[in-house]
Amino acid sequence: MGAVPHPAGTTFRVWAPNAEAVAVIGTFNKWSATKNPLQPEGNGYWATDVPTAKPGDEYKFHLTHQGRSFDRNDPYSRQVTNSAGASVVHDPAFDWGDDHFQMPAWNELVIYELHVGTFNAPHTDRVGTFLDVAEKLPYLRDLGINCIELLPATEFPGSRSWGYNPSNPFALESDYGGPQAFKELVKQAHQQGIAVVLDVVYNHFGPGDLDLWQFDGWSENDGGGIYFYNDWRARTPWGDNRPDYGRPEVRQYIRDNALMWLEEYRVDGLRADAIAFIRNVHGEEDPGAELPDGWSLMRWINEEIDQTMPWKITIAEDMRGNAHITETVANGGQGFDSQWDSSFVYPIREALTAGEDADRDMHAVAGALAEGYNGDAFHRVIYTESHDEVANGKSRVAEEIMPGAADHYFSKKRTTLGAALVLTAPGIPMLFQGQEFLAAGAFNDTEPLQWANAEHRSGLVHLYRDLIALRRNQRGHTRGLGGQHTHVFHINNTDKLIAFARWADGDGGPSDTTIVLANFANQTHEAYTIGLPGPGHWHVRFNSDWRGYDGEFLDFESFGVEAAEGEADGYAWHGSIGLAPYAVLILSQDLKEN
Repeated sequence: MGAVPHPAGTTFRVWAPNAEAVAVIGTFNKWSATKNPLQPEGNGYWATDVPTAKPGDEYKFHLTHQGRSFDRNDPYSRQVTNSAGASVVHDPAFDWGDDHFQMPAWNELVIYELHVGTFNAPHTDRVGTFLDVAEKLPYLRDLGINCIELLPATEFPGSRSWGYNPSNPFALESDYGGPQAFKELVKQAHQQGIAVVLDVVYNHFGPGDLDLWQFDGWSENDGGGIYFYNDWRARTPWGDNRPDYGRPEVRQYIRDNALMWLEEYRVDGLRADAIAFIRNVHGEEDPGAELPDGWSLMRWINEEIDQTMPWKITIAEDMRGNAHITETVANGGQGFDSQWDSSFVYPIREALTAGEDADRDMHAVAGALAEGYNGDAFHRVIYTESHDEVANGKSRVAEEIMPGAADHYFSKKRTTLGAALVLTAPGIPMLFQGQEFLAAGAFNDTEPLQWANAEHRSGLVHLYRDLIALRRNQRGHTRGLGGQHTHVFHINNTDKLIAFARWADGDGGPSDTTIVLANFANQTHEAYTIGLPGPGHWHVRFNSDWRGYDGEFLDFESFGVEAAEGEADGYAWHGSIGLAPYAVLILSQDLKEN
């Protein structure tokens, strides 16, 4: 479909079932509507070969319906001059070099969500590009990130947007650098050992600069025409622009789009935006508004990916706590590999941002830690900050804690407390751009990330780097943090402390079982007693109160603990350890040598 260049020219093919005539116009024929007509192929498809058309040429389709003629951009165009401009014949050839990237195991992923336009923009007058993002890949590698997730990067109206208003779903945003620059970003990310996940938007198209709208002139009820529902099912929070998931050609269009990113652009996964609105008109569990064709479409795409590229990850944003989203297709599920988890972010953010210690609910925190889907700890993506959670009337966690004073002691202590939970709890952890150096305020698409703060708050960056290293078991002592098993064994809702164990194999053991102890109160404990899963010495692998992370931290020393016999928290051993206010300790044991 679209414009396919070959040695003897370019073949153009388009689906326009209600058109009476179709021609291709462009720079190769001086935009003439008479020189290159397309011939009907049957079933609404039209095609022609143009020997003079070559990569780089601009073009559009010229369609006639009921005597009226109009021009449309190619729905399958890989490149456009801009959202209100023309399509460009694109040569997909690219030198991938020796790119044989191997996707990290999903239980080892640490995702970093970023917005191309603001992540590394040189100044406020120009948006950032794919190549600007590539410049920061060594920083992300050194931080320990092994997966970046890009907000939608397909063409949208203007130069600034979050990306959730796609006008040309197959074309990379021209202001970000277009398709070649995107491939270069993926190539360089792979060279740094970093996977790339792309956010895709299939719950609606547009609404602006949308040539898909009434594409071949036909519509019903003044609806969107062949690519859209033309009745009550079209309505979304973003306009009456929901794709018609029941029409075979539209299903194929969306399926082709998903596979294009994975195959042609070699991305390592997709994050599907707001899929609750793909399976239900209202985005809720409303039986009268279900969209079974939407459900089956996403299931079909996930199933094909699993059969052909099972190492590539698909992530859903559903936010309804529906385990069927990540259940296998064979078991009646939609087949996503993981999903953003509202049952983690909401209770954890509430516990972090509550004004008074007494209002922090440790039982709610325990529930957030223990939540899971289909018996798999990694069927959920967990975070305290995402593009949604730091905008739309909300702000960064530090800003929510101390409005106007994000650099305050309490903000730093409690944001890092949240980060420690994200990077130790069961799930795939995700950070949002700048979180590691305490980016303040709220996210928007006009303000570049302030990279000077990465140096100014280098201690906090060090804290995140240490946490990520432990999460990925790079030091060989904390394999349990990537394991399937979690046991919240200590809940103190009076003094606001919680402790849980993570382990990977069997009943765990040295270098596997990892304990996390978190203090949610502004109170120091000289010797706090918890149960311990086994005898011997438990080393402190991480203490968030270390002054090396921030000069305002207390540097309260929490030494390791020797387990003593005596039941506590359901274990046969226990120990006492010092703990600073709003601090997290991570403990594990050394593997005994024979």
